[in-house]
Amino acid sequence: MVSNVNPVLWWPSEERRENANITRFMGLAGERYGVAITGYAALYRWSIENPAAFWDLMWQFADIKAGRKGEVVLSHQDRMPGARWFPDARLNYAENLLRHRNKDNIAISFHGESGETRQLTYQGLHRQVSQLAQALRNDGIKPGDRVAGVLPNLPEAIIAMLATASLGAIWSSCSPDFGIPGIVDRFSQIAPKVLFVSDGYTFGGKVFDRLDQVEPLLKALPSVQKAVLIPYLKKKPFKATNQVMLWQDYLVEFSEDQPPIGFVPMAFDDPLFILYSSGTTGPPKCIVHSVGGTLLQHLKEHKLHVDIHPGDRLFYYTTCGWMMWNWLASGLASGAELVLYDGSPLYPRADSLFDLIDEFRINIFGVSAKYIDTIKKAAINPKNTHNLSSLNTILSTGSPLLPEGFDYVYESIKSDVCLSSISGGTDIISCFVLGCPILPVRRGEIQCPGLAMDIDVYDDNSQSLQEEKGELVCKAPFPSMPIGFWNDPDQSQYHAAYFEKYPGVWWHGDYVALTESGGMIIYGRSDAVLNPGGIRIGTAEIYRQVEQVDEVLESLVVGQDIDGDCRIILFVILRNGVMLSDQLKVKIKQQIRQNASPHHVPAEILQVTDIPRTKSGKTAELAVRNIIHGLPVKNRDALANPEALEQYKRITPYPKDK
Repeated sequence: MVSNVNPVLWWPSEERRENANITRFMGLAGERYGVAITGYAALYRWSIENPAAFWDLMWQFADIKAGRKGEVVLSHQDRMPGARWFPDARLNYAENLLRHRNKDNIAISFHGESGETRQLTYQGLHRQVSQLAQALRNDGIKPGDRVAGVLPNLPEAIIAMLATASLGAIWSSCSPDFGIPGIVDRFSQIAPKVLFVSDGYTFGGKVFDRLDQVEPLLKALPSVQKAVLIPYLKKKPFKATNQVMLWQDYLVEFSEDQPPIGFVPMAFDDPLFILYSSGTTGPPKCIVHSVGGTLLQHLKEHKLHVDIHPGDRLFYYTTCGWMMWNWLASGLASGAELVLYDGSPLYPRADSLFDLIDEFRINIFGVSAKYIDTIKKAAINPKNTHNLSSLNTILSTGSPLLPEGFDYVYESIKSDVCLSSISGGTDIISCFVLGCPILPVRRGEIQCPGLAMDIDVYDDNSQSLQEEKGELVCKAPFPSMPIGFWNDPDQSQYHAAYFEKYPGVWWHGDYVALTESGGMIIYGRSDAVLNPGGIRIGTAEIYRQVEQVDEVLESLVVGQDIDGDCRIILFVILRNGVMLSDQLKVKIKQQIRQNASPHHVPAEILQVTDIPRTKSGKTAELAVRNIIHGLPVKNRDALANPEALEQYKRITPYPKDK
């Protein structure tokens, strides 16, 4: 059983409850549908019992800009997947994010770790998106085409995404710390026509030049007809070609003073973003998210759960390769000011991000649970060194926030703040469980399930569990379910990923428990996905690099839970006569770092002589993971060579007394 006595660490004030968007939404629901809704629990029950009514009201509450909405909200409600939301609607994602263009309010504030700071008003943002949309249209970009970016978290990334979306094209991005193979693994599947790149990035006080990557990247991506280079570092001269142009040269022919952007109206379930799975069993799967589903779900979370009001300043520490970047960008639809940061969160000091809170008057501050744990261990005490008077909400995701992390926030950062741990993921580009401004914060708990997300906790027999650990599932369709996977015409991969374990029910792969108070505790992933520092990594991405090292014959990689985080342990079988020297470890790590990313580098590399496999030939990662955690191995009969597990019992990669 899960403890039901988690203490309350924060109560919302009466003023905060009264002024919250969600309070106004409950009143509107009562007026429109004649129901008495007092409190979050009642609103949640109503939302899952009346999903069409809820989402119809959400459309009205968010004042979605659309060519038309249509009369039908939800068809084929009994199909999962297969339900259709607003099937007759026509709208444009970028139009909704740029709706505030006639105001002089700041849309984006950018700060780089090198000290560069710049701002862009909503009017200025609209003008630059207009210019870029004209340039893309001139290059033949049309609905359904793919445009990709390998970019730091710059304003130009937001501009490029919005220009792409304005034309009905599909945006996909990753961060520049990926090596060429990692980028090609993703983008080669979707064949982008235009590619936005930067000349490099900075991290931890170091400059990483990426100008030399452009030519080999274009050779590996023959679909790219035009590359646009953003000179972020400006360290080297650049010579333009017919295929590669500088950002400013690409825009120069097109006027900022053109009439308003001709936003292309799209169907609700037309594709908007392509995000990527972690690539556990092969190349990363390309997850396609819809125009309307992304917009409506993000507006629900931003307005009702995070309580964003026009003019609020929203920050999330993220890269362009994480779905939180897309989530952050959607804050423009609520009239927020986005605060973008590029660089290490711990540079030049461990508390540098708190400087941004005071400098930009940030109201909503989002970071990973790992970051909170890191500054806690460093004994950072921001409440004594910073003003933080603007801060009213702290968001945490990427991995479970430990109870001690909750304590640290209230003891060392700010006592009067809504600490909202949130969880969902790339698969749904949003959250299943998250915060609420009118609910108390309990130690170690995520506050509540997301409105209209019919979540539950199942055992292996599809039985609902109350206050016991089990699998996080969602029992009814929701708008931000993926359209499907790219290059998966019969949706067989899509079904296998989410609906194979529990037919007709979304299986998310998180090991969780609901609490008596209505919150949730997440204990980690229930599958083999690695999660160091809150960054999901698939084992196949590491295998593809390790096994290019001549000395390595085979490898197996698992995550080891330690101190509230996950570290990567790599086991290798080497060629006859080769021993795992320190030099070879450096070589393996360098191969992974250069061709995947620094996040993929294992904390420990160990030599073994055999790797357990299933009878179908698959590497039994979960069996090894259980062994090194001292847990029983289920279904040994499914292993072709269960005796291989014995040597892993003798390996203690992280002594228990550490």
